[in-house]
Amino acid sequence: MAAKDKPGAIEVKNFDTHFVITQPNPLRKMLLRVPDSTLDDPVARAEKALEGLSGEFKTWMAVEADRLSAAHAAVKRDGFNDDTREELFRAAHDIKGDAATFGYPSAAAAADSLCRIIEHAPDLDAVPADLIGHHINAIQAIVRERTKLDTVQVASVLSKQLRGIADEFLIRANRDRPEHLEAVLAPSIVPGE
Repeated sequence: MAAKDKPGAIEVKNFDTHFVITQPNPLRKMLLRVPDSTLDDPVARAEKALEGLSGEFKTWMAVEADRLSAAHAAVKRDGFNDDTREELFRAAHDIKGDAATFGYPSAAAAADSLCRIIEHAPDLDAVPADLIGHHINAIQAIVRERTKLDTVQVASVLSKQLRGIADEFLIRANRDRPEHLEAVLAPSIVPGE
């Protein structure tokens, strides 16, 4: 039996101008062949798990919306300070991140707009209280009314209008801060918007 016929032997092929040396693959013995019928589909498993959890999404979003309202109430009671600003931002940011996954993309857009105000307003005390309040109320309404058929389009329009008003305010407030204007004028990265 020639060396190339033995399993696990080095194979050498001669060509006019070169040699090709192929080494054995010791990992081939470690590979377990599984019939197609028993293949695991991790994406299907994840979708099934999400489907099982989907009944809890409304509760989770309600908890997040309540957290946002509590943060807003603290701002109204104590004014903006490091703690109240941070909690309002975190609550809005968590909604921005979770809402699209939980089926509330318009809430994500409104929360993104609120985050932008908190991030880019040079003086949060100069932000009209109604502007922040309208964002909070919009998020609350979107979370509460999501199950009604006609609310999806209304929520989307509302979120876009809030973003437009917030952007107008931020452009005016940052007219002397060009480094912030670039961020204010950047398009949103919120999914589903």
